[in-house]
Amino acid sequence: MSRAPFRERLEWAVESRGAALCVGLDPDLRTIPASLGDGIEAVRRHTLAIVEATAPYAAAYKPNLAFFERLGAPGFELLVEVVEMAGRHALVIADGKRGDIGNTASAYAEAIYEVIGADACTVNGYLGHDSLIPFLDRPDRFAFIVCRTSNPGAADFQDLTVGDGPEPLYVHLARRAAEWNTLGTVGLVAGATWPAEVAQIREAAPDLPLLLPGVGSQGADLRDAVRAAMGQDGRGRYLVSVSRAISQASKGDDFADGAARAAEQLRDQIREVATSAAEAS
Repeated sequence: MSRAPFRERLEWAVESRGAALCVGLDPDLRTIPASLGDGIEAVRRHTLAIVEATAPYAAAYKPNLAFFERLGAPGFELLVEVVEMAGRHALVIADGKRGDIGNTASAYAEAIYEVIGADACTVNGYLGHDSLIPFLDRPDRFAFIVCRTSNPGAADFQDLTVGDGPEPLYVHLARRAAEWNTLGTVGLVAGATWPAEVAQIREAAPDLPLLLPGVGSQGADLRDAVRAAMGQDGRGRYLVSVSRAISQASKGDDFADGAARAAEQLRDQIREVATSAAEAS
């Protein structure tokens, strides 16, 4: 099914919700209240309740495919259900960081866009442009290319310098990704825990939307990350992705209310930072 261009829908979603909040969905049986039961049905009740509770505040949802896939076939069926429900309220980004070549890349793209039904996905760009073409050649969908991750080991390879400059590999990738954005279907994943690196990525790719994981449980500074993502002119597009700090804001029977409160608070904080940065630019 064809949809309006993702970037148009992203701008509308952020405006309608008041801020660029993306709620991550990483269901974990170990953190679900016992009152919800056991197994896949408990995961279903918990995840759908989180979506419903945070819908007034979320411009996007980001289900992490691994947390559904490890539940086997029922988990995949639940993923499709979650994406369908979340898509009624906001954009849906399937977080699988897929990366392969040829027919395999095409199969991954078909699974994410057609079977799962997501609006966008995360992909691994370090296999080169040809591995990404199936994810980028549909104007109505979108791919966030992993650029600079938030884990300590990111420096092992992503920080290696390349070119005559030289510049870090992740900056080189950001520049190349900007060249691949011929259909307006390219974004980048940049860990919010490294705002200086986010600022470099924004400078290298001023027009690409950034997906910023790391706020909340990973300890990233929201203000620094948002300011870096907006760039010096204050016009950069981005989504702040928050998972556990929302879904596990309460581990009791009031988990849905806790998630709603956390999402509302984060939405307001993002909006305040963005407004302040825009006024200062």
